[in-house]
Parts: sequence; structure tokens; C-alpha cells
Amino acid sequence: MAITTAPASSTVTNLLDLAPNAARDEIARWVTGQKLPAYRTTQILRRLWIDPVVSWNQATELPIPLRAALELAFPLPRLTLDTRQQSADGTRKYLWRLHDGDAIESVLIPSGGRRTLCISSQAGCALGCTFCATGRMGFGRNLSAFEIAGQVREVVLEQAAEKPTNVVFMGMGEPLLNWPAVNTALSILNGELGLGIGARHITVSTVGILPGLAEFSRRPEQFRLAISLHAPTSAQRIGIMPIEKKYDLEAVLRAAQAFRKRVTFEYVMIGGVNDSDADADRLAKLARRLGALVNILPLHPGGAPDLIPTTGARIRVFADRLRNQGVEATVRRSRGLDIDAACGQLRVEVERKRRRETKT
Repeated sequence: MAITTAPASSTVTNLLDLAPNAARDEIARWVTGQKLPAYRTTQILRRLWIDPVVSWNQATELPIPLRAALELAFPLPRLTLDTRQQSADGTRKYLWRLHDGDAIESVLIPSGGRRTLCISSQAGCALGCTFCATGRMGFGRNLSAFEIAGQVREVVLEQAAEKPTNVVFMGMGEPLLNWPAVNTALSILNGELGLGIGARHITVSTVGILPGLAEFSRRPEQFRLAISLHAPTSAQRIGIMPIEKKYDLEAVLRAAQAFRKRVTFEYVMIGGVNDSDADADRLAKLARRLGALVNILPLHPGGAPDLIPTTGARIRVFADRLRNQGVEATVRRSRGLDIDAACGQLRVEVERKRRRETKT
């Protein structure tokens, strides 16, 4: 077995940035070039996502010279864990540091046998929704496919038994403004040669970026779509979500109708803003039009300290009013209230603390 111990060129390939089929083809070409038996392709490929390793040195089923060659040709990048917080309710918040020093968040939410990981698609966000800590911090950059799917990989590397059963694109950023990377990440998350998470267990949440919705709708898999609605009229929505100026509510609803799959409306309850009986009635009308499920979210107080969360009693009345009009409505319980679990909150708090430490 003759193995070249130096890469063929000065550049290396990040296999974790490729859709699984493309990664397989890249590995197969390399295996052929190294004059290795074809079965090595399958052995190498499974160590990316199916049974991931921190580095090729951990792939002990491979000969030592082959592991050394892989380290040179296809080094495996990592997301660096900056901060981990554990809530009394089991919610776990991660702050990952990227290669350029930027930071993103993930939240692992256990519930019975389900483990849902909320992942980020951008560092920061340009949309400026008033109830969101990420929106208030501004936009940094788009994430690569590896940086998106790698959030799941890192959880698996930490403890394989806690592999997420569900993934939701509801962390930092607007997924459909980073569609090329999100598109590849979906293939990694769902593919049999990737993480193998069922399409119906993967949800993409969007404020309603129309070009991205059109692209997403072309995928044949049964991925779930969630629309960040948060207000039942355009006039109300524009007050809390500036994107309404570009993609108005009616246009977003028409695009969602063309999606051909069941849609969820995400609805953060903000006291005195979107929680009246009249709001419930208008929301019920929109939900019936699309056959949508309404997912009611209590405002996390850490995400927008200048806004008032709707009371629990009022949320129950609001949800019952929807149900009485034939709309399926669920109330998501606030998780991680004893940690910085609101979207973007952990990054804001960590950076604020470090600025204070630097000044002192």
C-alpha cells in the first residue's frame, strides 16, 4: 500500500463542507489516486457524520499511514466550545467560537425521548426584530455548511448517546438569507451518508424571505417550514419586524400556501402588542386559510428586556380562543429561564462580561 503523505496541492479540502454524495466522490477520487482498495472510501466517509471522529487519528480501523495522510489531505475542522450553560430543566446552551473569532449559539432541549437542537445559520442577524437579542446585535456573516451542520456534529462528539433527534433552524440568523449553505447543510443533516435525521424532524424557520422560500419549496423532502409571523396584520408586524417593508405579510402567506407541506406559524406573545382577543381572531383566520399550526412562544425576558411578556393566564386565553375557532395551537413552555437561553443572549452576555473584565 503506497500512500502519499503530503497533499497533492497547497490547498486542502474540507469534506465537512460538502453534501455527503459530493464528499463520497471526493474521497473516492483520492482513494483511487492513492491506489487504495475501494472499500476505504466507505470507511473514511462514515467517519465524517455517521460515526464522527475528532481527528483521523481516532479512526483506529484505518492503518496509521492512512490516518496520517488523511490528516494532511482532509483535516477535520472543529467548532471551539467557548461557553456551555446547563439549566435545571435540562436545557443546554452552547456558545461556539469560529475560526475567525466570531461566535454562534446552539440550544439543546430535551423532552422525554426527544432531543431538539436549535441551530444557527448566521453569525448575528441583519433583520432587527425587536424581540430578539440576535437581531439587536447586527449581522456578522453567513455560516458555511460545515459551521451549520457542525453544531450537531459537536453535540454528537461530546456524547453520542445525546445525538439530536430533531433539528430546528431557529437560532441566530435568517436561514433563507444563507440558502446555498443551508441547502447543503440540509443534505448533511438528512442524508443517509450524513447525520440521517428524518426530514420531518428538521424545521426551517424564516421571517418569509420570498426567493429563499421558492428555493426551499423545490426540495423534494418533507422538511418542515415555520413562518416567524408574530403579528396578524402587516401594520402590527412592521412595528416589530422591519423585514415587513420588503416582504409583506400577504406575499409571505401566498408563498407559504404554495409550499405544499404543512406550515407552522411561530408567534411570540408580547404584552400589549399582539395578544388581544382581536389579534387572536385575526390570527385564527390566517391559520385556517393555510391549515397552519400555531406555535405560541412566551417572550423570553432575556431577549428583549424593554418588552413585556404576556402573562401565562393571557396566553392560555389566547390559545383557547384559537382552538375554539378550529385552529390547532400549542404553547411552548419557556425553557432555560435560569440561563442565557434566549436567542443571542449568551453571546451578548459573554461579550459584555469580557469587555468589563478588559476595562478593569
